[in-house]
Amino acid sequence: MRRFIAAALLLLAAATTGAALVPSASAARLKDIASVKGVRDNQIIGYGLVVGLNGTGDKRKTEFTIRSLTSLLAKMGIGVDPSLVQVRNVAAVMVTAVLDPFSRTGSKLDVLISSLGDASSLEGGTLLMTPLFGADGSVYAIAQGPISVGGFSAGGGGGGSSVQKNHPTVGRISAGATTEREIPYSIADKTHFELALNETDFTTALRAAQAINESLGVEAATARDAGTVDLVVPESMRGQLVSFMAQVESVEVQPDVVARVVLNERTGTVVMGADVRIGRVAVSHGSLSVTISTTNEVSQPNPFGAGSTVPFQNQDVVATEEAGGLSLVGGSVTVDELVRGLNDLGVTPRDLIAILQAVKSSGALAAELELM
Repeated sequence: MRRFIAAALLLLAAATTGAALVPSASAARLKDIASVKGVRDNQIIGYGLVVGLNGTGDKRKTEFTIRSLTSLLAKMGIGVDPSLVQVRNVAAVMVTAVLDPFSRTGSKLDVLISSLGDASSLEGGTLLMTPLFGADGSVYAIAQGPISVGGFSAGGGGGGSSVQKNHPTVGRISAGATTEREIPYSIADKTHFELALNETDFTTALRAAQAINESLGVEAATARDAGTVDLVVPESMRGQLVSFMAQVESVEVQPDVVARVVLNERTGTVVMGADVRIGRVAVSHGSLSVTISTTNEVSQPNPFGAGSTVPFQNQDVVATEEAGGLSLVGGSVTVDELVRGLNDLGVTPRDLIAILQAVKSSGALAAELELM
């Protein structure tokens, strides 16, 4: 059976015009929609070994695991022939972490451990001391400790049945790394800050500057562009920068975003923002189902007659079209009213995707249409 979905739309009136800015229903803290330029996390990475596995480590052909293990033992004064080493209880891993810009020596970091070879599980393993490097090649932290996997993998071996929960080749160590080197960043003696918005928007930048000035009672913030707000520290707070920034980041701002409709045709998911508007349109929605059934039959000659047995097929074709009435949708309505109206038509998520694409083509949908 093949199914064809048709959605025909007739534009009755152009979408309403106007440039009124509709603020979001709820405000957000400035710290949740912006960040201070220069104050950012830094990724660090290292290569290490996980030991203590119950036969779920790397296989014998994983050469780099064998070399790493023999090199480690050599540093401890133990000479081992690599050809005699079996690494079923050892796994080579990559260790990653995020270093906060204000982390100090001795601060603890969470680390993520990911299998690098062909180990089947890191469950029950212990990460050996692993230096974590920054992009500049310097060691910023040292990681070590027992791994928490949060899953398991069990099987009969030899290609037999197996069962697995979650992802057993990736684990974490909470507070498993210790900071050894600090990021050279300080806010002392600063008189100027730049706030970078996570989502660039002129309206949001202007609202942020106005909200900051209203909260502080002085003209300290200026919107430079759609993504940056310049912040000058008032003279009265030059010696209280932490208190000043804490007050700024707690300021509530109503962010403004572009109206957008996100469609995922693979899963039939449709997500629409609250600011989506649609002009007045007429929607005719229906469907056509075509069913083709095939029956295998045999034609045989009469008894004692000339001829041969011939197989053939009979095909029955049935077409069914559902009634699709013309319904009015839109008229500068909100997304809630739009969805309610389309649901009254019995529109499925996949049909809604086709309808919204047609509405956008007609010019009645005042929003960006993004396909995933």
